[in-house]
Amino acid sequence: MATFLGVEASLTGRRWVGPDGAQDRAALGLSQQANIAPLLAAVLARLGVEAEEVASYLTPTLRELMPDPSTLLDMDRAASIFWDAVKAKKKIAIFADYDVDGGASAALLISWLGSLGLNATLYVPDRIDEGYGPNDAAMTALGAAHDLVVCVDCGTLSHEPIKAANDAGATVIVLDHHLGGETLPPAAAVVNPNRQDEDTPLTYLCAAGVVFMMLVAVNRMMRHEGQTGPDLTALLDLVALATVADVAPLQGLNRAFVRQGLTIMSRRARVGLTALADVAKVTSAPSTYHLGYLLGPRINAGGRIGKADLGARLLATTSPHEAAALAEQLDGLNRERRDIEARVLDEAMMQAQERGFDAPLVWAAAPGWHPGVVGIVASRLKDASNRPAIVIGLDGGLGKGSGRSISGIDLGAAIATATREGLLDKGGGHKMAAGLTVAEANLHTAMARIADLLDKQGATQLGPRDLRIDGALDPQGATVELINDLETAGPFGAGASGPRVAFPAQTIAFAKPVGDGHLSLTLSGAGQRVKAIAFGAFKTDLGPTLEQHKGAPFHLAGRLEVDDWGGQQKPKLYLEDAAPVTG
Repeated sequence: MATFLGVEASLTGRRWVGPDGAQDRAALGLSQQANIAPLLAAVLARLGVEAEEVASYLTPTLRELMPDPSTLLDMDRAASIFWDAVKAKKKIAIFADYDVDGGASAALLISWLGSLGLNATLYVPDRIDEGYGPNDAAMTALGAAHDLVVCVDCGTLSHEPIKAANDAGATVIVLDHHLGGETLPPAAAVVNPNRQDEDTPLTYLCAAGVVFMMLVAVNRMMRHEGQTGPDLTALLDLVALATVADVAPLQGLNRAFVRQGLTIMSRRARVGLTALADVAKVTSAPSTYHLGYLLGPRINAGGRIGKADLGARLLATTSPHEAAALAEQLDGLNRERRDIEARVLDEAMMQAQERGFDAPLVWAAAPGWHPGVVGIVASRLKDASNRPAIVIGLDGGLGKGSGRSISGIDLGAAIATATREGLLDKGGGHKMAAGLTVAEANLHTAMARIADLLDKQGATQLGPRDLRIDGALDPQGATVELINDLETAGPFGAGASGPRVAFPAQTIAFAKPVGDGHLSLTLSGAGQRVKAIAFGAFKTDLGPTLEQHKGAPFHLAGRLEVDDWGGQQKPKLYLEDAAPVTG
């Protein structure tokens, strides 16, 4: 990648990179053939969109992108078992993971059943007492009291617990997306695009996407029997939330899920999400930012440090009163989670830096670290080092940890290998995120083995993080019309990062610290001014340097959004980085 504006080391220590020659040529062709703005064309070229795909890419629809659910292994069997249980009014239990994807997956089934006047038992394991996924005791109890147990966002590796449910008298189906092992558990059906024997391009789906596809298959069965199934479109808000919060790549079918799910969410029909948006002070139309950074963390807070089923209950409830109470509870837990996270992050960062950020794996472990925040802290270490990261809380000779990876490095596969080799007691996940349990006596050996596996994938060949920039603008070019035009290439998120622009050689007309470590500023150039905000700017050299700019020009980079404060729409720059103009 070519250095953009000659910035080799910005104020945040990043190298700016822009489109290479091939991307520039592709963008020019897209702009001319599709008659779209050059900056929009640059974004689409980066995303690999061909000229003949532009129209469909800018308007993704489920009708065009939804494959036949039957293409997934075991899908027809799972749908048939589920529909037969519904028709016979059998007792159904839902065993769900404690994160957003698990909660949304459970809420999808509960909402669908509720449309038919039916109920299901919800079971979400406690993160600390039970850990991730089905366990023997819970599955035995559920199996004894129910005819069908549906495992969502978990279960693919749960051989013994599923056998326990079977022995207790229940049928089990699994709807999951985590990496499968060499053999499948003894469930009646395992629908998972990441089964080892699966051959599908849908490996990017989160569990809620898999559950939604099963409901599409069930509704189809209902139509064949002359019945009208529940409205599936109304459930897309849950699929969108799970897709973004689980950091699933926004490609293919996921783009349609999120694009249409955000539209459904904007109608504020789901009382749980409405109550949560209100406590999170979301006042504008929902976006992927709101899902990933405001709503998702609050839903996750219940599973991290509170009662595990709070998030799923919030998403499934139809009672405004209950929704308001649950949203307030989750908001309080999220504040508590942030305090715990800050302490663990400080300790983990210090430990990881002592080991070095240039290793193939950045990791930290210590007694007393709350298992509910280790995943978030691992993500922070990953961002700081541009390396896969694992953070582990130790207790009683056992460590429970979570890992996060970077693009191109499959952490889930490395953890699965270490588990098969007996170095980990338990482990699983997918490319970008995974969990593990390890005996403290094996800790250093296991981390060394995982680091070796990641090294072979090329983790040590990565330099400092690059800041990818799509193009340059002057303040006059930053218009509301352009921003709205760029949004048609969304939704943006994992695997499809949003447009980032640079403003070369800008004079800073105003700069003032605001809030908790943020910087408000106004950039000026070509006779036009644009307001900007840099969140967390004083955690790096960005804030102090720009505040004390002394009239010097700076290259500024960030994301443009429409600011409708006061009822008037204006462009606003969310500043991510800056570099002094040299030469």
